[in-house]
Amino acid sequence: MLPKTPKPALWKFIKGSAKTLFVLEAVCFAASYGVYYRMNTNREFRQHIHENYPFVLDYYYKIGEIVGDSTVRQADASYWSALKKSD
Repeated sequence: MLPKTPKPALWKFIKGSAKTLFVLEAVCFAASYGVYYRMNTNREFRQHIHENYPFVLDYYYKIGEIVGDSTVRQADASYWSALKKSD
């Protein structure tokens, strides 16, 4: 019977890196879903994103138009213009 040889250091590094990458990817996915969910359900959050990060909101609207809900952009614009008029 042959004795077990220790695992090479490179294999341990690859295995550890894969685990770290998997955890990091899961955290990023959860965070992006949380932001998407909040943008999808909270108009005030979309307004905050519009004021501070307009390119992010533009991508959100484009994805929504591809998926099929093309009225969100117009509804938000009319709501925000009504808010500005009332101020």
